[in-house]
Amino acid sequence: MFSRSTDQAPGPLAGIALACLGYSLFAMQDAVVKWLVADYAVPQILFMRSIVITFFAGFLVWKQRHPSILRSPYRNSLVVRALLMFLAWLAFYSSARHLGLAEITTMYFCAPVMVVVLSIFVLKEQVGAVRWLACIVGFAGVVLAANPTHAPSLLPAGMVLFAGFCWAWSTILVRMVSRTESTINQMMATSFFFAIACGIMLPWVWKTPDLFGWCLMIGLGFISAAGQYFLYEGFRYAPASTLAPIEYSGLCWAFLYGYLIWAEIPPVNVFAGALLIVGSSLSLILWERRLANASRRMAGLQT
Repeated sequence: MFSRSTDQAPGPLAGIALACLGYSLFAMQDAVVKWLVADYAVPQILFMRSIVITFFAGFLVWKQRHPSILRSPYRNSLVVRALLMFLAWLAFYSSARHLGLAEITTMYFCAPVMVVVLSIFVLKEQVGAVRWLACIVGFAGVVLAANPTHAPSLLPAGMVLFAGFCWAWSTILVRMVSRTESTINQMMATSFFFAIACGIMLPWVWKTPDLFGWCLMIGLGFISAAGQYFLYEGFRYAPASTLAPIEYSGLCWAFLYGYLIWAEIPPVNVFAGALLIVGSSLSLILWERRLANASRRMAGLQT
C-alpha cells in the first residue's frame, strides 16, 4: 500500500482520505443491505457477506505470506472486536423494525463522540479543542438532517445506543490491533467469526435467493471487503479521535445513494445538516494539514 519509510510515511491526511473512501463504501453496503432485508433475514445476509470477505482475505493472507493470526499478542482483542461488531450489526438492524430511519440515524451517530471519549481513556490520545468541536458540530448536523419527530420507545432506542457503543469500542480496538496486525489478517479474523456465528442460525432463517439475490449478496461481500480494507488502513495512519468526525460523511453518501437508487430527494433540513457535517470534516482536514506543516517546519529547524 503505502511506503513505511521515515521520509515517505503517510500521516493523518492519508488516514482521513482512506477513511472517507471506506465510509463511502459502507454507505453503499447499507444501501444493498436495505434492498436485501425486504426478502432475507439479517443472519443470512451477514453470512453470505462474511463468506466472500473470508475467502478474499484468506487468499491475500496466503499469497502475501502473512504470519498466523493465532500467534498475535492481540488475538484475544481480535475476537472481542469481532464479537462487538457482530452485536452492533444485529442490534442496529433489529431496531430498524421498530424505529424510523431518522431516529436510528440520530442515535447511532453517537458512536463518533464515544470514540473521542474512549480514545482519551483507552488509547491515551491527546484530543484538542478542534477535534472536539468538529465532532460536536458533525453530530449537530446529523440531528438537524435526521429531524426526529417524537421520542422513541425505550427498548429499540437502547438497542441503537448499544450498537453505537459496540461500534465505538470496535473502532478503538482497530487502532490498538493495527499496531502489530496487518489489515488483511484483521479482515479475515472478523469475517470468519461472523461466518461461524451466522452459520449457526442458517437452518432457521435460510431462504434460497434468486439470481438477482445471489448477485446482490456476493456483490455486498466485495463492497464490504473494500470498505473494511480502506477503513482499517485509515486507522493505521491517523488517531481514532481524528477519524471519528469523518464517519459523519457516510450520511452524505447515504443521501446520494438514496437518490441514485430510489430517487429519494432529501428535504431542506437534510441539506442543511449535510453542510454542517461536511464543514466539520473539512475543518478537521485543514487543521490536520496545518499541524502536519508545523511539524515539518519544526523538524527542519531541529536538523
